[in-house]
Amino acid sequence: MDALLSGDLLFAALMVGSVYALVALGLNLIYGTLRLLNIAHGDLIMLGAYASFWLFTLVGLSPIIGAGVAAIGCAGLGAAAYYALLRRQIEQPGPIEKLEANSLLLFFGLSVIIQNMASLAFTASPRAIAHLDQIYQIAGVSITANRLATLVIAVVICVALTAFLRLNIYGLAIKALIQNRDAAAISGVNVERVRLMSLLAGFGLAGLAGALLSMTEQISPFMGFPFTIAAFVVIILGGLGNLTGGMIAGLLLGVLETYGVALTSPSYRSILVYGVFIAVLLYRPQGLLGGKRISR
Repeated sequence: MDALLSGDLLFAALMVGSVYALVALGLNLIYGTLRLLNIAHGDLIMLGAYASFWLFTLVGLSPIIGAGVAAIGCAGLGAAAYYALLRRQIEQPGPIEKLEANSLLLFFGLSVIIQNMASLAFTASPRAIAHLDQIYQIAGVSITANRLATLVIAVVICVALTAFLRLNIYGLAIKALIQNRDAAAISGVNVERVRLMSLLAGFGLAGLAGALLSMTEQISPFMGFPFTIAAFVVIILGGLGNLTGGMIAGLLLGVLETYGVALTSPSYRSILVYGVFIAVLLYRPQGLLGGKRISR
């Protein structure tokens, strides 16, 4: 019981939750504005982690700085994917359900390709880096510098994006598009520009999250899928298209997972995550923090 009340466990829960919030924010931006089910989102995290790893290994660039490079690189992949694959799908006439189904299959194919290309390029052996691994004692809590940096950066980005969505004209345009595409277009919102901007932001956030995770997790070509599932659980908890709710839900899932594993064992992690996912779908499909399903 003393371990459950320790500050170390609370810090671990907040760190995991902040990463989940950051990952789910990018996925929710893509779904909310484009209605694309990006199940390759975790693979972008993997690419960001590898980018950070190689930048640190080859040129000694800190993963903190490498996170920006990884974000830009993944955003570039988003731009290429939009113009080469996604734009045509989005512009095709038909019900929104057809777009969602097509995007699910498309991103599944991309996920398989990305994972196998990464495995061929980097091998399937797990890799890790040691950076900012010194331990600090803060108010009796043992905190490694890399985990503290991950928590601070994730929280700052989430807060900054929340302010952007509330105060900036482009942020308001994103929220308008999430609520109703046709009404946003009638109001003068450049729908295609906002879509592209949201896609770049979503891909970039995934790459940034991967770079941060490279300091605290082993990386491999197949590390992304658990984060994809966790991100979907978070946006279901927070409500599809509810960006603020998704960030809160990310912290909630981090707490549930960390304390659940502490009460059971690490082997129960997947059971806990999937159990939360199924329970929410059964009893509150609009999400714990969500309202009605968003429309277009």
